[in-house]
Amino acid sequence: MADLRLEELNASNIVAANGLSLKPGQEQFITPVTYAAETTVVDPSTTWQRVAVTASTGRVVGFIHGTFDPDNDHEYFRACIWRINVDAEAQGQGVGRFLAEALAQEAKRRGVDRISVLWEAGEGGPGEFFHRIGFRDVGESEYGDVIGALEL
Repeated sequence: MADLRLEELNASNIVAANGLSLKPGQEQFITPVTYAAETTVVDPSTTWQRVAVTASTGRVVGFIHGTFDPDNDHEYFRACIWRINVDAEAQGQGVGRFLAEALAQEAKRRGVDRISVLWEAGEGGPGEFFHRIGFRDVGESEYGDVIGALEL
């Protein structure tokens, strides 16, 4: 999908971002919305939320929620992808890579040299995607999630 543009999450695109569909079986790997909402309540200044929109149609096809919290007690939460969703119809077309690269560019702009992501291991889960775009397993969280990191 070559015609993507990045937009901040806002009132005009939030409904479309919330309505992104999943492929069957993917719902078990999605972090509950309440977890994502919690991060904005704790410190909204650390939140970085964007949508991928097709330039030709204006359709929202992906969403990323990143955080930049250099003082977080957990190193893997200091610069991380908290959530990334790509609409089922747009998966496999570069939307997820586009969003992850946008977060990586923002991290570099902020002087960060590594971003992290956590995921639940399992068949059909997001691990294969993150490995394909350059993330490497670096550990396990206290909850048993895989911690992946991308050196910038």
